[in-house]
Amino acid sequence: MKRLNNEFIRFVIVGGVNTVNYYLVYLLCYNIFNWHYLVSHIIGFMISLIISFFLNVYFTYKVKPTISKFLQFPLTQLVNMSVSSGFVYMFVDVLHWNGNVAPIAAVFLTVPITFLVTSKILKK
Repeated sequence: MKRLNNEFIRFVIVGGVNTVNYYLVYLLCYNIFNWHYLVSHIIGFMISLIISFFLNVYFTYKVKPTISKFLQFPLTQLVNMSVSSGFVYMFVDVLHWNGNVAPIAAVFLTVPITFLVTSKILKK
């Protein structure tokens, strides 16, 4: 149980770093390039996905990165991207939240799901 707690804490730390990476790219695309919020969301997500893989294999789970895991890792994030995109859409288009705030709120709702799916793939 202690190991799971340590992994989850490291996962949250990596998630925090990764969220900052994602959000900076999102804000750049959304506010500077004036791209649609969903396009900005997807671009930010893809860049942070690559960073997340390496942070998770080396720091969170302390496993060896392999091509197989790298290719499977986006599958773990497919759930995250789908759920977070749904939340971002709902927050902006349905609830009329500010497009700068919506992605951050979505992150908090997707962390536990992402942890479970990621640990299954990377710890195989």
